[in-house]
Amino acid sequence: MRPLDLDQLRSFVAVVEAGSLSAGAPRVFRSQSAVSEQVRKLEAFTGVTLLDRGKKGVTLTPGGHRLLAHARTLLSLSARALEEVRGISLEGELRLAITDYYRPGAIAEMLKRLRIGYPRLRLHVEVRKSLQIEAEAGGDSFDIGLSMRILDGRATPEGIPLRREALRWVAAPSVEIDNDGPLPLVLLPDGCQLQSFVRQTLDTHHEPYVIAHSASGVAGLQSALVAGLGISCLNLSAVPDGVGAWRLAQSLPPLPDVEFSLLPPRRGESALVGEVRDLLAEQLT
Repeated sequence: MRPLDLDQLRSFVAVVEAGSLSAGAPRVFRSQSAVSEQVRKLEAFTGVTLLDRGKKGVTLTPGGHRLLAHARTLLSLSARALEEVRGISLEGELRLAITDYYRPGAIAEMLKRLRIGYPRLRLHVEVRKSLQIEAEAGGDSFDIGLSMRILDGRATPEGIPLRREALRWVAAPSVEIDNDGPLPLVLLPDGCQLQSFVRQTLDTHHEPYVIAHSASGVAGLQSALVAGLGISCLNLSAVPDGVGAWRLAQSLPPLPDVEFSLLPPRRGESALVGEVRDLLAEQLT
């Protein structure tokens, strides 16, 4: 039996992770039509419809779900084999500090793929606030940091950009708002850069609000939004299922984009840290 085509699998995974054919194409350096053809050939070869196409993007079919995990594993093993043939071997123990706003629905799978592809590399991952990650950039509490920066016109620290996303005012469809009352916000406690920015933005525009629910982390904030406890501001990849753009968002201040970045190299860091940072820059985009 003819084996699965790695290029077709790579296009398929890129489309799934990006959410659409148009967004997935740049990840594999192909045109949208070429990626569409790759996915079509993969579906013809497997005899299974893998993606449901719609106006808002693509969603996995049951067959697509079954293939996705295998595709990621095969791609990771292929990359590992090539690197070992070339004499590249990542081995050691490193600490990664990461913001929990970064693709919360996908980051665990990404880290799993790294573990499969580089079994001798041990990454200890700790979730921290971006402000804390930036503040401790020169310390020794972690080796590699991944933070979120708000692109509001002010200068941002040097970094290695991974991904840019829009911010949105979001809420569950069931949320009921008193037009004459303050805006019910679901926020994180003080110390979160994004949530502080939200409050400052509303204060600047004289928009009254009340903290309807204070969550301890992004997962708790997502749960509160799904439950319809209020509205909040999130980057697109952190918006949970069952929550969408708030229907009255046009009445609130416009929001900037955010950029997720790896902190730049430190003076005197080991070669392993630099190699793993380069790997993460490639794998986490």
